[in-house]
Amino acid sequence: MLSLNHWLVFALGSAVFAALTAILGKLGVSDINSNLATLIRTLVILLMTVGFLTLRGEWQPLNKISSFSATMLVLSGVATGFSWLCYYRALQLGPASKVAPIDKLSVAIVIVFAVLFLNEPLSWKMALGGVLITAGAVLLAL
Repeated sequence: MLSLNHWLVFALGSAVFAALTAILGKLGVSDINSNLATLIRTLVILLMTVGFLTLRGEWQPLNKISSFSATMLVLSGVATGFSWLCYYRALQLGPASKVAPIDKLSVAIVIVFAVLFLNEPLSWKMALGGVLITAGAVLLAL
């Protein structure tokens, strides 16, 4: 039997749910302001996360979080907010089959950022994969 790393299982789950996000989001913004749609989505995510933390007993004292971690998480939240606002507006204006591939250019951008800011090594496979993802996203968006 194929043994999958835990991160791979969650990454595949993320991909499936991201695909559902595009389809359900496109349907959801058909007759509502995209910013209001993002707020509703965010509230649902907030409630789900509180539920998971509570059910799994994973709450931690906030004063135990380092200022660096807190700053990075706040900035990540700001980036997520802008990403979602842009994504839902793009879904409202364009076809999901073109918006989602362009959104997935984030994969290639993450490769560049990881090399530049996290000092992660760039292998030929990773570079080629980033180029192919970019080419595929552009091809699908045309």
